[in-house]
Amino acid sequence: MSDVSDDRPPPEHNPSEQPDRTENRSVRALREPPRLLRRLLLTATVLFALDLLTKALAVQQLTPGEPVSIIGDVVQLRLVRNPGAAFSMATGMTWLLTLVASAVVIGVLRIGRTLRSLWWAIGLGMVLGGALGNLVDRLFRSPGPLQGHVVDFVSVGWWPVFNVADSAIVCGAILLVVLTVFGFEPDGTRHGRDDATETGAGPDRPADGDRTGKTDNDRTDNDSEGPTASNTGKESAA
Repeated sequence: MSDVSDDRPPPEHNPSEQPDRTENRSVRALREPPRLLRRLLLTATVLFALDLLTKALAVQQLTPGEPVSIIGDVVQLRLVRNPGAAFSMATGMTWLLTLVASAVVIGVLRIGRTLRSLWWAIGLGMVLGGALGNLVDRLFRSPGPLQGHVVDFVSVGWWPVFNVADSAIVCGAILLVVLTVFGFEPDGTRHGRDDATETGAGPDRPADGDRTGKTDNDRTDNDSEGPTASNTGKESAA
């Protein structure tokens, strides 16, 4: 009895049988922004409440011109009414700073609806909480709406007197700058690493021509070696 070779091609995989990873990623993408927006708002709410509380205590317990020493002359509690921006800058543009703070709040809220990065959510939440804290002072404190003076009470060395809101804005801005410098984007991607993944480049992923372990020359040599094993079996059977 002659051997009969089976030259039938292997069964093809049905794409419908594979898990729909794209659909799963889409579902996660739809769920991620609301969760990160809540994290952003939670961070902003905590800092906003802390700023309001510390300002109320400072106004109640401190007297202008009578600093309270915490660590000698280096760290003091000093009550100051600031008509300018953070760290007493731009003191003659209170109304403009109020409008800028309002624009920052609106912009952060709009960006927060599409965030897919936890660290961006935290950084923007810090900026939002600080902007809201100082915005409330400008709207509701004397001498009047859009002209209100911000309550500052922390004095550290030569640094201008500041408050919790100022610290939150500066720290949040620094965090966002660091994320940008290292390539982290608000949508959760990272420049460099994600680009390499998409193009298939990198030490752990060979190029298209090397995925089978053979070069084009190797495949050409194999094709020119002679009859295949199946053809040899047919000739023997004949």
